[in-house]
Amino acid sequence: MDIFNGVVEGFSTAASAQNLLYVFLGVLIGTVIGVLPGLGPSATIALLLPLTYTLEPATAVIMLAGIYYGSMYGGTITSVLLRLPGEAASVVTSIDGYEMAKRGRAGAALGISAVGSFIGGTVSVIGLILLAPTLASVAVRVGPPEYVALAVLGLLLVTYLGTKHPFKAMAMAAVGLLLATVGQDPISGATRFTFGQLSLMDGFDFVAVAMGLFGVGEILHSIEQDTPVKLLTSKVKNIWPTRQDFHDSRGPIARGSVLGFFIGVLPGGGGVVSSLASYATEKKVAKGRANFGKGAIEGVAGPETANNASSTSAFVPLLTLGLPSNVVLALIFGALTIQGITPGPTLINDHPDIFWGVMASMIIGNVILLILNVPLVGLFVQLLRVRPAVLGAFALLVTMTGVYSINNDVTDMWIVLGFGIVGWLMKKTGFEPGPLVLAFVLGPILEGSFRQTMLLSDGSLSIFVQRPFTAVVLLIVVLLLAFSTFSALRGRAQSGAELLEHAAMDDASEVDKPIDHARETESPVDDDRPMSKSLR
Repeated sequence: MDIFNGVVEGFSTAASAQNLLYVFLGVLIGTVIGVLPGLGPSATIALLLPLTYTLEPATAVIMLAGIYYGSMYGGTITSVLLRLPGEAASVVTSIDGYEMAKRGRAGAALGISAVGSFIGGTVSVIGLILLAPTLASVAVRVGPPEYVALAVLGLLLVTYLGTKHPFKAMAMAAVGLLLATVGQDPISGATRFTFGQLSLMDGFDFVAVAMGLFGVGEILHSIEQDTPVKLLTSKVKNIWPTRQDFHDSRGPIARGSVLGFFIGVLPGGGGVVSSLASYATEKKVAKGRANFGKGAIEGVAGPETANNASSTSAFVPLLTLGLPSNVVLALIFGALTIQGITPGPTLINDHPDIFWGVMASMIIGNVILLILNVPLVGLFVQLLRVRPAVLGAFALLVTMTGVYSINNDVTDMWIVLGFGIVGWLMKKTGFEPGPLVLAFVLGPILEGSFRQTMLLSDGSLSIFVQRPFTAVVLLIVVLLLAFSTFSALRGRAQSGAELLEHAAMDDASEVDKPIDHARETESPVDDDRPMSKSLR
């Protein structure tokens, strides 16, 4: 099927009454959860996974994708009005967006964010339509060794680029790989780590793990952080940007669209990396670079465009290689696999309605987002008055009901609660659940591909070096590991040297004090003599 016919089929799929409804619901829910601090697309998609059982696969992915890119804009509202990013990708936006709001230009900041998000998302979809079929045709010739190398690189990039603490993230990824081995061996059929529990013969249920770590874990964390919200302003006026605003923002929007697309294609890139890269780029090339940090509209337009473009282009590795590039796409990957559909090179031929339908729905969804967000910003602002405790109690009830309805098994409810407590503890201790879930999803792919590779090579690891593509990918993995280890050791050495220097200065000051005091006590004290500095 060529691209033109694929696009036509995609719009015929996305334009059905049911799919249009779920596109609208997806972007609306995404915007709402992006506005509410403490929630995000990961937690929301995890909570809604049971709903996907009742939907057609294409409809389910269309709705979940809408939640993903819809939340990217929703997080902008809290960033501008509260300087509290509703989404991690909106951290950069809060710098200049909040300063614009303090100057009475909150409407312009939110308006240019909506326009930039629309343009960035649309450009990214067009790039996705042009690139994905070619990549899928190449990916068909990818064998098990290449999948092993790509899965390892994907895990490493997600932990290295997508988190603040790479070593903690790698530890969580290792835990996720271990959890993925629970159940029956995919080749021999032997049971592993079940401890005699029949309920674990098929391993941990993905929905229960995801809902626990992201759903219940985020709910408990948000309830604990329940604090009243103080809005900078409750009324947002002049939403549509001025002609000068458009003139100043056209360059950042164009650069953000291209930059966000290519960063989103990389595993681990995502909205955070793309928005940071866009902001850094604009600070170097913008004419009014001195205004950055003081309310520059370029500092809002570029990052917002980039993070929405990257959230769309992140579907490239998922739909063509079957490798989710971030946590949200890992959840969407799970939503497809529980319906018996495995994303990968054959998806475009085996299930064209899903592939092209999702592409077309993104264009429709971006139009709906623009229509929703420009006139209804004031309404979304009022959602900030909802207390996290009220929202959390309702979400917890929906979570437990949903997970029980999947298999009618109480064990799944206990798994959700158990992983919910684990997710809450991870939040408190600085560990991120994202790498764990991503590794849990990629674990079976990595294990299966590795076992097949060993069968092909009669147990020889040299096959990874003999294939050029695999050798290059694994070389990148080694270089990244070496660089991250060297950076960590250098940072520890510098901090250790600073501690030794401070300790030496403290010891020197402590040594001086007894010497001065001894001198004062050895000599007779003269009442007519001025008091020494050490005693004064």
